[in-house]
Amino acid sequence: MRVSKPLKLELEYIQRMMAWMLLRDPATLAHTRCVQLGLGAAAITKFCHAVLRAPTIAVELNPGVIEVCRNWFKLPDDDDRLRVINMDAARYVADATCIASVDALCVDLYDHEAASPVLDDESFYRDCWRLLDDGGVMSVNLFGRDASFERSAARMAAAFGPDRIAKLAPTRDGNTIVLGWKGFDLPNRELLAERAELLQNRFELPAGKWVKLLSTFTARPTT
Repeated sequence: MRVSKPLKLELEYIQRMMAWMLLRDPATLAHTRCVQLGLGAAAITKFCHAVLRAPTIAVELNPGVIEVCRNWFKLPDDDDRLRVINMDAARYVADATCIASVDALCVDLYDHEAASPVLDDESFYRDCWRLLDDGGVMSVNLFGRDASFERSAARMAAAFGPDRIAKLAPTRDGNTIVLGWKGFDLPNRELLAERAELLQNRFELPAGKWVKLLSTFTARPTT
């Protein structure tokens, strides 16, 4: 986080986690129900809450992370649009009362070694799919020495459908952002480019680059 600009998304992979915005009607962004699984340094949570001014929930297992974000990273206290929940993300997405309650789901779940995602099986991604309302989008950060993009993306495709998964090319640091969506077809390149221009002008995000880096994912057949 840049101290002088605590709401600015600095890291390249964090910016790309917001690529879900390309798949949503820009007019609905302020009403997008946002959930983050894994708080990190609270960059996405602060952006959704204070910049998009959208209803925002962050789910974080480690209470120490929440405390650090509140004390040092300018994460505000809960209010009528913000809730930070100390809870296991797997339990949260499996909660039947949360079904179809989310429009934008950001998944960035790693332990202190960051070797691979801590939740990365088909059952977890099916719960994520159920969590999303029709028109909802999930973005997932895949990173780590033990991570397998093909394996993880295939699990997402099994949960979301083979034509409901796309990826952005890896960042220089090796983060691959995967998008999964529910209840609609991927917009064409012309519409994505139009939305990207709006996002760049309004939020100073490199959304035009996201469109160029975006490609659909097709799982390889198993033998």
